[in-house]
Order: sequence, then structure tokens, then C-alpha cells
Amino acid sequence: MVKHLPAAIKHLLTLRNPATLPAPPASKLHAVLTSSYRSAKDRNAETAWLVLTACTLTTANRPSTMAQLYRFVRKPDNAAAGDADSRSIAASGSLAEAVNRAALIREAVLKSVIFIGVPRVILSFAAFNEALDPDVRTALRSQSRRDATSENIASTVERGKALWRSIYTPHAEKLHDKLGSYHPDFISFIIQSYGAVLSPMPGETKSFADASGAADPDQGNISRVMGSVVGTACLRAEGRVGPQLTSHVFGLLKARVIEGQSEEDTWLASDEGTEWVIRTVDDIVDVVGNAEQDQARVKL
Repeated sequence: MVKHLPAAIKHLLTLRNPATLPAPPASKLHAVLTSSYRSAKDRNAETAWLVLTACTLTTANRPSTMAQLYRFVRKPDNAAAGDADSRSIAASGSLAEAVNRAALIREAVLKSVIFIGVPRVILSFAAFNEALDPDVRTALRSQSRRDATSENIASTVERGKALWRSIYTPHAEKLHDKLGSYHPDFISFIIQSYGAVLSPMPGETKSFADASGAADPDQGNISRVMGSVVGTACLRAEGRVGPQLTSHVFGLLKARVIEGQSEEDTWLASDEGTEWVIRTVDDIVDVVGNAEQDQARVKL
């Protein structure tokens, strides 16, 4: 049993910047949250704003910013007006709305694991969970809906295949075979991940204005379009992954043919809506991406 790290190894682990990246000054983060939220509200795209903001902050590896995002979305209209109210959700009478927004953030961060990997998602989840009000944390779903069983695996794989076709047609089959040629298990992993994580779960999907609670079976469930917003936000914020970003931007644009979707989703899949998603991610990245420079100026 190894109980302690050897001194040499412990020292090595302190090198090459192991710490998480710093958050920007609170005033700067609040300003970009306020301006981007107002832009979203003008376009009735608050759900997409919440999803892309959570994914952008997670991808940028600024876990401490998740607490400020949570505080902002508790009462964004008051926050945008400069209200510093920090009372509990229960006291403000908006517990169900806060639970819904927290659940949407958790789902967006979960889906981002497909694009940016587990480590940053863990850090983001930990910081977000720490920031939650106890009454909100208690009301969030605590049982998994994604446990694989012999009864649900076939439907999960079919959801993954359907989402794959929806995003990559007319190149779906060619891309499937190409990725499978790299490693026979690679494409199987992707399809299963698309079905289990990226695609909407069966049931109703939720939006920013909805309410939720512990008994809500669809808590946090987001639409096919919002899944593409997740991919676009993560890959845009990640940088230097142009082919993958292009593919998922196409996936968002292709979602315009889906019937029966919400007005928000329909607009997001338009040329104008997709451009807004990309530009909004850029606005947030421009603030959080300069956090190191801001911190250096403060030290000087």
C-alpha cells in the first residue's frame, strides 16, 4: 500500500502548471454574462445562452467561474440590473426555477465530456456543486437515467446512430467507416456515447423558463439542437480543432429540418442563430481567456 508520494515525484507534479487556470476579475465576468444574457433574451435564446456559457467556461478550464454563473442565473434579470441579492433560492420563492437552471447547466457540462474529456468536466462539476444552495442541490436528480442494461442498450445505440446520421449526413457512412478504421472500438464508443450522453433522453426537453423539482423525470433534459450548441461551444472554445468544429456547426444548421421543435431551437438552427452562438462563445472566451493577463496586471 502506497500512502505517500515520493518526494521527487511530488515535486515533479508541482511543475508545468498543474493548477487550474484563474478566473477573470469578477467585474469582467459579470459584465460579459450580463451582456450575453441580454443579447440572448432579446432573441428568446436564454436556454442556448445557458448551455453555451456553461460549456465555454468548462472548456476554458476556469472551474471557479461556475460559481459566478450559478449565482447569476438564480435571478439573471436582477443580476443584470446590478442587484447583489444573495438570499437563498427558497427565500426568494424561485426554487423550482433555480433547480431547472442548475439541472440544465449540469446536463450541458455532462455532454461536453464527449468533446473535451473527463478531467475538466470533473473540475467544473466540483466547483459548480460546491456553489449550489443546499435546497437546490437536494432537489437535483440523484439517480442515473443512463445505466446500461440488456433492456435499454439497443435503444441507446439506435439513438446514437440516429443522431450520427442527423449530424453527418450525407457523409455519415463514410465518416463512420473512416473512424472505425483507426480502431475497431473507436466508432462503437462514439455511437454509444452519442446515444447515452449527447442525444436527448426519452421524454420532454426543458428550457430556461421552465421549473423543475426532485420528482421531475425529465429534469435537465435538453433538445437535439442544444446538443449541437454544446458541441459548437466546446469546440469553438477549445480552438485548433477546425474540422470537428465545422462538422458540429453543420450539425446545428442541419437541425432546422426537425419538425415540431421549439421557436428557440428553430432560430438557433438558422444562419443567424448559428452565427450568434459562435460569436457569443467568442465574446466569453475573449474575457476568460485573458484571465492570466489580468492577474499579472494586478500583481504588478
